[in-house]
Amino acid sequence: MGIDTRLLRSNFIIKLKSWEYWPFGIVQAPAIIYWLWLSLKARSLFFFSASNPGILAGGMFGESKFSVLKKVPADCQPKSILIQYPTTTEEVIRKLKNEEFSFPLIFKPDLGERGWMVKKIETEEDVQRYVARAKWDFIVQDYVSLPLEFSVYYARHPEEENGRVTSITKKEMLSVKGDGKRTLQELILNKDRAKLQWEALKNTFAHQLKTVPPLGEEIELVPIGNHCLGTMFLDQNHLITEKLSTSFDHISKHVDGFYFGRYDLRTASEQDLEEGRIMVMELNGCGAEPSHIYQPGASIFKAVSHLLTHWHTIYQISIANHNKGVSYLSWKEGKQVYKRFKTVTTS
Repeated sequence: MGIDTRLLRSNFIIKLKSWEYWPFGIVQAPAIIYWLWLSLKARSLFFFSASNPGILAGGMFGESKFSVLKKVPADCQPKSILIQYPTTTEEVIRKLKNEEFSFPLIFKPDLGERGWMVKKIETEEDVQRYVARAKWDFIVQDYVSLPLEFSVYYARHPEEENGRVTSITKKEMLSVKGDGKRTLQELILNKDRAKLQWEALKNTFAHQLKTVPPLGEEIELVPIGNHCLGTMFLDQNHLITEKLSTSFDHISKHVDGFYFGRYDLRTASEQDLEEGRIMVMELNGCGAEPSHIYQPGASIFKAVSHLLTHWHTIYQISIANHNKGVSYLSWKEGKQVYKRFKTVTTS
């Protein structure tokens, strides 16, 4: 490989060419400025906390993911338990047996963001490794094996009877396909999206890197559907129908104090999605992005436009709830919640 090719395939150039990889602050800068303007209008930096009265800080940060998930109708959520820190491997394994969990499982922090420390756990040794790192409460959840994973954004104005779905994203897990010639390492390094995850993947697949996958064999590299971990986000807003909005409206009205946020879910088919036959792995409040904006090749200007609309909707819902008597977080309360959140996520 010549120096020109190496340069063009460097991680820096790969990221430079696609804004979806740019630092969070660059893409979000216009939205941050708009948030400050809306804060002046609302006379509160934490006005967004009123968007979802049933979720701490409206779901912007600091909320317990476990407590929010438990608000979702029982037939739409996988079995989950909360493990409180401190704990031991022996205690966790005992709880798994008592609750009749079976591998594989998903372990993830009760406070977290952007896929941080979300792991697929397949053995007791995996449990041991996770517990050794976990200095915080974490969730144990059944691994949902349904074939399709989506993020669905929902919004309902407090003065309107019905809400609507505003964004749908399909998630394609990071994978490579064997050609019967190249090693797994070569396949990973030849795919831009996988190459960016090389530092993690070379450890995960340390004993398989020199093997040659058969022609046509697809190897899933990361089982967690998060953009930061290499998942491809695909705009599926064409799937939004009146029936789909009605289905999610029905589910959302059973979630106490919820008006605006994103369902991260799995389902068996697009028809099941439309009819609300879903398993919700996580429900996020106003802090979640409308993730369809990360469609590869999408315009950054359209993405910024969607983010500004997103914040405008947060503002409208928050003001309406505030006028109905919902208080904003005070400056002191907001700082305390944020400080606790950052303490956990940087540990």
